[in-house]
Amino acid sequence: MKLQIGLQKPFIDGIISGILLTIFFKFVEYFTPNKVYTLLLNVDYIPFLNQQKLMETIEVALHLTISIILSMCLYLLVHYLKIVSPRKIIIFYVLVCFLIGLLLFSTTALSVRTPSITSLPAITYWLVGHIFYGYILGFLFIKRLN
Repeated sequence: MKLQIGLQKPFIDGIISGILLTIFFKFVEYFTPNKVYTLLLNVDYIPFLNQQKLMETIEVALHLTISIILSMCLYLLVHYLKIVSPRKIIIFYVLVCFLIGLLLFSTTALSVRTPSITSLPAITYWLVGHIFYGYILGFLFIKRLN
């Protein structure tokens, strides 16, 4: 497998995987009482943004921007670490995204609009979503290498 530095592919991967995560959480929130989509788009803890009344499309765009940045960073990190095995790439992406999801779930304590930090169903959906996101990112990475 040849790994090249070029950020247009991870840019697109970030958009695709970010949209899929958004859709997954939107469905979860629509069909269950768990506010994981609200948590995904939540900016209550970010100075300046927390004082703005943002439209949902702007909040989704912010989420996708973060997804693009993360995708590019992980792409560069895989290149730097010289991870070339497809299996190890998937494990790396899934593990990093799981850990990010675990860390970000704590932000639910900073808002009244998001799930309780002790909500087992919400954290389960949240982590499953981030594992799914990591798998999709890793899969797209590998697919573009071949």
